[in-house]
Amino acid sequence: MRRIVTAVLRLAAAAAAAVAAVVMATSHQTIFLFGMEVQANFRFTPSLVFFVAGNAAVSVCTMVLLLVPAAAPSLAARLVLMVDVVGVKLKPTETELLLARSYVLGVVLTATAASAGAISDLGKNGNSHAGWMPICEHVPAFCDRVKAALVAGFVAVLLYFLLLMNSILFPSVSMGI
Repeated sequence: MRRIVTAVLRLAAAAAAAVAAVVMATSHQTIFLFGMEVQANFRFTPSLVFFVAGNAAVSVCTMVLLLVPAAAPSLAARLVLMVDVVGVKLKPTETELLLARSYVLGVVLTATAASAGAISDLGKNGNSHAGWMPICEHVPAFCDRVKAALVAGFVAVLLYFLLLMNSILFPSVSMGI
């Protein structure tokens, strides 16, 4: 039963990350302001591009790890995570690989959500000290899609946190998933 819960959590986390990436990647709006065409697009902000790339990478990585046959996860994980430090190859245990995998993917999701959240707050509220005006009153559809993508991104972060806790509390159950 716990293996099923772990698999469902991983699948849900991958789906949330994929939804976040797709929603953000499709967020754009063009308006006419004072007779000039103004565009809002996620590609214009490096933080939002990072959000799309990070969420897409985590989603793909999670799906690949879910689809690796049950007999091969240790081989695949060792090929990916084996470290060669000063000629000494470290051979982590299955538990260490699982924790490292969940931790790294969770940290990537947290970083992407934090950077996109910071820049979206700037877009919503502006910064009076720097003279930056808020843009969300002019491009509400763009801001709504960014907000939806951020919600999906933070859901993915929460699911990865739950996966990490599951891996710590039940390491033998989570092996290979």
